[in-house]
Amino acid sequence: MNPIKVLILTANPSIPDYDPLRLDAEVRRVEEALQRSRYRDRFQLTTKLAIRTTDLRRALLDHRPQIVHFSGHGTGEKGLVLENDAGKAQLVSTDALAGLFGIFETGEIECVLLNACYSETQAIAIHQFVDCVIGMNQPIGDKSAVQFAEGFYDALGAGRDYEEAYKIGCSAIALEGSSEYSTPVLKNRKRSGASRMGDQSQDRLVPSQHGGTAIANSPTMRLGTSMQSPDQVKESIQPVQAQSSQVQSPTFGNISIGGNVNDSNILTFNQAGGNLHADQSRTSNTARNADLQTALDLLKQLKQAVDTAPDLEADDKAETQTRIKLLEDELQQPEPKKDLIDRVVTKLKKGLEGVETLAEPVMKVVSLVAKVWLL
Repeated sequence: MNPIKVLILTANPSIPDYDPLRLDAEVRRVEEALQRSRYRDRFQLTTKLAIRTTDLRRALLDHRPQIVHFSGHGTGEKGLVLENDAGKAQLVSTDALAGLFGIFETGEIECVLLNACYSETQAIAIHQFVDCVIGMNQPIGDKSAVQFAEGFYDALGAGRDYEEAYKIGCSAIALEGSSEYSTPVLKNRKRSGASRMGDQSQDRLVPSQHGGTAIANSPTMRLGTSMQSPDQVKESIQPVQAQSSQVQSPTFGNISIGGNVNDSNILTFNQAGGNLHADQSRTSNTARNADLQTALDLLKQLKQAVDTAPDLEADDKAETQTRIKLLEDELQQPEPKKDLIDRVVTKLKKGLEGVETLAEPVMKVVSLVAKVWLL
């Protein structure tokens, strides 16, 4: 049986006013997790330190890993931080990273873990090409980053699949009493007919056959500014509590939705005075699926319109496309997060203010996104 190749990449450049990350501790804990595991002989671990852009490219080409694990700093929409020849910080853009992973054959890289502050942006972009990607939705501390990585590889070494390993990693943070267990975010899908690690009996650990990359978090704060309290409690860590049929009316910009919510409601939108209101009636899942597909079609059209908009700078186009991609991914989740959708829609509208050619398609998207989320 061919080994499951794990490639750990670290970057810890000299950055003014930032303490160096203890990436050596994280690498050691990952090595120990796999060495002590039940299936330790099934893994082949390679570590590359102080990576530059050339090192990143060559490591992927030379080692052909199934799992890519990055530890270092992240800056959100500006990209990840690698090093230059002088050991100073060098930013690598989200588009450049996604483009690199997109070159490889679909399914060759199985899991990407981006363990760096605000790396959810890169996770969304890479998820176009890799089926399982993990990023961070806010700053993450050194200790929690190491705990997540250790829990993640403990689970993989025990024969678990990537999704369960992600949950174990989050739980490892929570068990230490930290609120940062909600910081890692999983982007995951399974292509039809593809086998994945852990799909079969736990007595037979099978390498997965489709794309994904894992990148592990680095210690201290990974270029984040301040810690935030989690808005939600993950289902995998805390029991799901019964929800009342009465819920707060969601609001998206100037769109408000009122009434009680249940699985068989449909919304009828009426426009008056610039505001959209929703009345509810009975419907089937077929109606919801149709609305979801319409919303996805509108988002696709909006992406095309953004690409050709003459009055948008290249950076603004890239940021807008990232937000649209985030909406597409979240709307297709079994339980979309209202707060995340709300934030993205607000940023999308604000970023396109004054762009006359995009005003109408944006409002169509916002209206239907609100409808699909509530249904």
